Amino acid sequence: MRILVLNYEFPPVGGGGGRAAAALCAALARRGHELRVITSRAPDLAPEERLEGYRVTRVFTGRRSRYQASFASMAGYVVGALIPALRLARSWKPDVIHAHFAVPTGVLALRLSKMTRTPYVLTAHLGDVPGGVPGKTDRWFRWVYPFTPSVWKNAARVVAVSEHTRGLARENYEVDIDVIPNGIDLRSDGPKSVADPPRLIFAGRFQPQKNLRLLVELLARVQDVPWQCELLGDGPDRAEIIQLVRSYALDARVELPGWVDGDVVERRLNASDLLLLTSRTEGFPVIGVQSLAIGLAILASRAGGLSELVENEVNGRLCEVDDLACFEQALRWCLEDRERLLEMKRASHSKAGRFDIRGIAEKYEEVLQEAAKSEV
Repeated sequence: MRILVLNYEFPPVGGGGGRAAAALCAALARRGHELRVITSRAPDLAPEERLEGYRVTRVFTGRRSRYQASFASMAGYVVGALIPALRLARSWKPDVIHAHFAVPTGVLALRLSKMTRTPYVLTAHLGDVPGGVPGKTDRWFRWVYPFTPSVWKNAARVVAVSEHTRGLARENYEVDIDVIPNGIDLRSDGPKSVADPPRLIFAGRFQPQKNLRLLVELLARVQDVPWQCELLGDGPDRAEIIQLVRSYALDARVELPGWVDGDVVERRLNASDLLLLTSRTEGFPVIGVQSLAIGLAILASRAGGLSELVENEVNGRLCEVDDLACFEQALRWCLEDRERLLEMKRASHSKAGRFDIRGIAEKYEEVLQEAAKSEV
C-alpha cells in the first residue's frame, strides 16, 4: 500500500504529534508499505531526506522555529504543500492519504482528496479539536471553525489518540471516531534501580498548556527532599521559567538545557526516575508513552489522556489540575521510599505493552486499508 502522510510538524520540527507520526511511519515501512511524508521546513533542514524506510519532503511555510508554530506558518503549510503534494499524488498515485491534525493538515488533505480522488484518514491529536487547548487555540477556532466540519465529514476514517480527544471531537462533529493511542518502540529491558538522588524530568514545549510555573513552585516546596531535575524544551514561557527557578534558588538542582533532539531526550529519560506532567490540557502525550516504555514513574495531572497512562499509586500518582497541595503530597510520597519508586517504575514498564508500536501500526494498517477502498 502506498501511503501519503501529511503533517505540518515532523521531527525534528514540532512536538509529540510529529514524533508519533514518525514512529508510525517507520513501523508501517517495516510492514512493507511505501510511505512519503510532506511536512514543514524549518531553518537548517534539508528539503528532502530519506529516513527509516520512507522519504520526507519539507516545504517552505514561513516557519522560523522548530518548536513553535504560528498561525501564519500553519496556513503557510496548507498553501506551500498543496502543489508539491498534488504533483506527488499524480505521479506516485498513493492508495490513501493519512493526515495528522485536522487543523491545519486536514484542510490540505480535504483539498488534495477532492482534486485527486484519493481517500484520506484523519488522526486528531487534541490541539486540532475545539476546546482541546483552550488558552492556545480557542481564538483560532473562532475564525476557522466554520471551515472544519467538512474536514471531518469527508474523511474515510477518523482516529483520535485518546478517549478524551474523541469525546471533545464528538461534541463538535457528528462522525464515527476510532481511538488508537500513540505508540512507541519497546526496546528497553526495564528499570533495575533508582538514581541517588532520584532524577525528575520534564520534556516538552514551554507554553501555558504545560503549566510549568506550577511545576517549579512544586519543586520549591520539596527542597528538603533529595532530588535533581531536568526541564527539557523551549517555548514562549522559557524566560519566565528560568527566572522563577532562579528566584527560588533552584539553579543547582534544576537543569534547563533548552530544546534538544529526540535521541538526547531518550538518553535523558533513560537516566531518570520520575516524569513530571503538570499540564492543564493533554491529548495522549508521546513523552508519557515513551516514559512507560523506558520505565519511569509518572506524576501527572488528570488532564485529558494522562489518566490513561497512570494508574494511581501503581505506576505513579494523579492530581487534579492546578492542585499544588496534592502535587506536593504526591511527590513526597513518590520520593520518600526508594523501593516503592522502583516498583512504580517497573509497573510503568509492564503497562507499556499495550502501546507497542507494532500493535499500533497493525491497527492503523487495518484502518488505512479499509479507507483506501472508499470512494471519494
